[in-house]
Amino acid sequence: MRSSVLRAACAALLLSGAAASIGIKVLNQPVPADLVPLEQTQTPVPLPPALPTPARPTSALPGSPIRTLDPLYPQQWNLKQIGMEAAWALKPGAGVTVAVLDTGYVNSAELGARAVNGYDFVSDAARSGDGDGRDADAGGVGPLAYHAESVANLIGAARDGRGVVGVNPLARIVHVRVAGQDGMIDPVDLSDGIRWAAGLSVPGTPLNRFPARLLNLSLYADFIPLTGCDARIQAAIDAATLRGALIIAGAANDGADAAGYSPAGCNHVLTVGAVDRAGRRASYSNWGSAVALSAPGGTPQDGLPLFSAGVLTRRNGTSFAAPEVTGVASLMLGLRPTLTPAALSDLLRRSAAPFPGGRCDALHVAYTCGMGTLDAGAALKLAQAWKP
Repeated sequence: MRSSVLRAACAALLLSGAAASIGIKVLNQPVPADLVPLEQTQTPVPLPPALPTPARPTSALPGSPIRTLDPLYPQQWNLKQIGMEAAWALKPGAGVTVAVLDTGYVNSAELGARAVNGYDFVSDAARSGDGDGRDADAGGVGPLAYHAESVANLIGAARDGRGVVGVNPLARIVHVRVAGQDGMIDPVDLSDGIRWAAGLSVPGTPLNRFPARLLNLSLYADFIPLTGCDARIQAAIDAATLRGALIIAGAANDGADAAGYSPAGCNHVLTVGAVDRAGRRASYSNWGSAVALSAPGGTPQDGLPLFSAGVLTRRNGTSFAAPEVTGVASLMLGLRPTLTPAALSDLLRRSAAPFPGGRCDALHVAYTCGMGTLDAGAALKLAQAWKP
């Protein structure tokens, strides 16, 4: 029986799962030398009170300038790189429900009531860290809980004059906990979490009151040996896709062919690679035919500015490239709610900006990273013009 290792697509966070009868297999490898404990990577930034009048809302008239007064926005180079201001000026429309399958719910000041404490699918009580197994409290436990909050804030942090701003400040975020406090995930827990997030029934679990049109999976599995998508995960993805949900996943951080990974190598998944500030493949990012497009993921020397636990941190990984695409997809659905998963995926690919010189990696010409880099403005224009 093969074992499996699931890991969050962030270099500092490891998520691992195991085949049904052998328990949990933990990665036994050194942490890269350029990584330090999470608390040492955080630069404290006080969170000021919200302004009485928020900056210009997402319902600005097409073509009008966007005034974003959140104090940390000038540092969010990734949003400028993907053309968010052009997208916000296109009147993206109503909020859309997005599920974040990750380390669990955190009461983020950047999300407020738009963050939903969904469900905890961690079945192993010993790993859950909250004293029980599966239950209706998806609260994150331990220092790794920052991961889900960072992902959620990147998707939907409010434009409220404090902290950072997310790609879609109107999005509702449903947190689905699939990782224990140790960062490990059982593939069955992940599969059930995917079904539940999309509004499908899971035995012994109440239905999701807020079924999601988009599922963000900033995690990955590299089954040993690398043989592609796990059948249990693929079955859940197929069911969610038929339900009308698009699954968006990070390509993983091993600098390898993403086709051998789950969920990156699964069918019906929009797999996202990471580029640096120059638009080139980040050295850690997986590549290959499974990658649909890329988005800013930063580097260890030039990470993305993220906000969690009331502090500004800089992190890198495909974990943070994927939610940029998820956020833009939610804006597209706000414009055109009838977009199907296949149509969304197609428009995001076709609207991607070309890589510099036509290649994502000048040193490895055989490496491919999808159709290009996420272009939010171009994607929303295609969505605006789309007809069933």
